[in-house]
Amino acid sequence: MFGILKDTGSRGPIEFLIVGLGNPGGKYELTRHNAGFLCADLLAESLDTEIKRLKYHALTAEVNIGGHRCLLMKPQTFMNNSGEAVSEAAKFYKIPLERIIVMFDDISLPIGKIRVRRKGSAGGHNGIKSLIAHLGSESFPRVKIGVGSKPHPDYDLADWVLTSFKKEDFASLREAMENAGKAVELMVKGETDRAMNLYN
Repeated sequence: MFGILKDTGSRGPIEFLIVGLGNPGGKYELTRHNAGFLCADLLAESLDTEIKRLKYHALTAEVNIGGHRCLLMKPQTFMNNSGEAVSEAAKFYKIPLERIIVMFDDISLPIGKIRVRRKGSAGGHNGIKSLIAHLGSESFPRVKIGVGSKPHPDYDLADWVLTSFKKEDFASLREAMENAGKAVELMVKGETDRAMNLYN
């Protein structure tokens, strides 16, 4: 789907961590806060694999993207402690910050839109706050997936991100997640500027 190389079984070192953020458990599966998990699963599906091996407090899968060996990760620590899993894997594989690509939900973007960034603040996102705290820096690239803004200003943010997507949202959401996968492929190949130009 994304034009990504299927894993041929080569056993080089892990070069990139590609992290989808979310909460484990069936009740959270289709909530806005799980856009990162959904995106990671779609990326894995395009590579004919599943993210199911438990390592580093995360479900993982080793894949080959653009000739680079990558670890797909879905932290199982719950969103607010995502940094525990990511920092553990990053330390084990000695992955520098610029090779940790994080996919997560963004309420400031409408459903169907994504935004690629080289670095940035948490912007109120607790999963990103945890990553920054554990990695000691904001300088990791990310792909934000639009999940839509609160329906009115006094709607509780925590409640909003734990609402499920509506049926009519899925076509736009899938398009955004497919674009996120294409952006990740370009980022792994060192073409982050191109990804930003194409998808921001």
